[in-house]
Amino acid sequence: MARSVWKGPFVDACLLEKTKKIRGRIWSRRSSILPLFKGCYVEIHNGRSFIRLRVTNEKVGHKFGEFASTRKASRTTKIKPR
Repeated sequence: MARSVWKGPFVDACLLEKTKKIRGRIWSRRSSILPLFKGCYVEIHNGRSFIRLRVTNEKVGHKFGEFASTRKASRTTKIKPR
């Protein structure tokens, strides 16, 4: 279910305090990307490490967590013939 339009986008309070120096690390994956973050580099925590992201115009309106996957890509191993 989506958030109500009249409430506006959710942004964690700690992100709004550091709008001048938003080039830091972000643990709040649930926060929306606002237009004032455009052009900044951020590092988003995925539970294990930080993923570097440059905020562009196309990413405004999405959540930070969409760009830092928490799942590890599966690798298939090649079966050796006998």
